[in-house]
Amino acid sequence: MRDTIADYDRQAQAYSQIRKPDPRIEAVVHQALGDARTVLNLGAGTGSYEPADRYVVAIEPSATMRNQRPPNLTPAIITTAEKIPYDDKSFDASMAMLTVHHWLDLAKGLGEMRRVTRGPCLVLSFDPDAHTDFWMFDYVPEMRVVEQQRYPSLERIEAGFGGACQVIHLPVALDCTDRFQVALYGRPEAFLVEAVRRSQSAWNFLADGVEDRFVAQLKADLEDGTWEKNYGHLRDQAFITCQLRLIVSWP
Repeated sequence: MRDTIADYDRQAQAYSQIRKPDPRIEAVVHQALGDARTVLNLGAGTGSYEPADRYVVAIEPSATMRNQRPPNLTPAIITTAEKIPYDDKSFDASMAMLTVHHWLDLAKGLGEMRRVTRGPCLVLSFDPDAHTDFWMFDYVPEMRVVEQQRYPSLERIEAGFGGACQVIHLPVALDCTDRFQVALYGRPEAFLVEAVRRSQSAWNFLADGVEDRFVAQLKADLEDGTWEKNYGHLRDQAFITCQLRLIVSWP
């Protein structure tokens, strides 16, 4: 395993071009925010899924990610989820989009998130224990182990918030614009582009040589038709069943 924490300052120079918020996922997130007017976004990154029609305070520790935030969004504050510099119940709602697996202390971060939020707390994450129809684990079985270690279980997230949460299952569309791994289930050629892989932090946690092995095997299988024979039907499949979840906590 190369690192213990994804280094976005080093590897995510093109993140905002590759990881664009998907409007279908965004609609579910914004609906879950309810009528909140003030929103805290933790691990805000380049601003994906931030609502433009509400007052948002963004927190993001990575300079590379902060610098890729579009000009219509407010600049992000430099701190972490474990050290939120706001009073109790300062925000109507809070959100953490595909970020909790990067937090050094999940329980502390979720507890802080709940502390400063009057209403719903939203976490977009992947359930490491759920079924997925994605073919990646056939090529990189090591990825399953890595992801089960990195992504917290739904039970840990609920415990961090101090009680049961609503869990919304999110299907991922074939043309999903947020190009995390499973979003490319019917577009395998995208994995041959290094910038795409660099925008997906999981590759950073595999043993040396595994990523190169995957790229070489996938390239060969695309050229000789093996991938098409085994998974070609996915090119026309509108949605895929996967592990993506929106977890909503209420006080």
